[in-house]
Amino acid sequence: MGWFGESNTAYSFNMFSKSHFAILAIFVFVNMVIFIYRKKLNDEKWRKAELMTAFSLILMECFNHYWMYKHAVWKLGRSMPLELCNLGLLLAIGLLLSRKKIFFELLFFIALLGATQAIITPALTYDFPHFRFFHFFYAHVMIIWVTLYFTLAKGFYPTFFSVIKVILFINLLLPAILFINRTADGNYWFLRHKPDSRSFLDLLGPYPWYIFSLESLLITLSLITWLCFRLWLKGEKNTSYSET
Repeated sequence: MGWFGESNTAYSFNMFSKSHFAILAIFVFVNMVIFIYRKKLNDEKWRKAELMTAFSLILMECFNHYWMYKHAVWKLGRSMPLELCNLGLLLAIGLLLSRKKIFFELLFFIALLGATQAIITPALTYDFPHFRFFHFFYAHVMIIWVTLYFTLAKGFYPTFFSVIKVILFINLLLPAILFINRTADGNYWFLRHKPDSRSFLDLLGPYPWYIFSLESLLITLSLITWLCFRLWLKGEKNTSYSET
């Protein structure tokens, strides 16, 4: 049962290793499949697949919390689903179950800007085939695949007000996250220090300046992402019109 054990001695993860590149290749391939077959995926027959995906994500999270409990590593300051990608996962589950646009609007930017970065530069210590390796990458890639599926296949799209909503959502949560970090000795959102492994945050300056850099990046990249998507959507509509 080493694959479900606490020790990572035999499963030490290294960024851009063979297992990491394999995940990146699968990630890019499925992204392309969703884009190429986006029109065929817009069919009600996929509703069962949406619900099954939501169930699989809930089940994976339950196993993850069981793993932490089993090995006595569940702690208030690091195990609650409060990281942005954890929130993204909850939003993805809510979107799959309800198809409500408010879940999509918040998820869109968290997925494309947060989960993508986590996949490229993962803060991970367990390598293939450990359970934590599968949990980390399954959760993060599904956040993005669910977002792409609802964007490209189901016709959900972000608006300028979606950018405002996600910025307000994150900044309204910020005081609560700071309070929890302080009282529970946590580091949610990496607001107290950077991750121990190499990450994108290394490029944003020392503490606490990288936090302000992240805020600026959130606003700038969200606006750029929304604008790029708007231009792409306009091109798609023009192409569809010219074909008819």
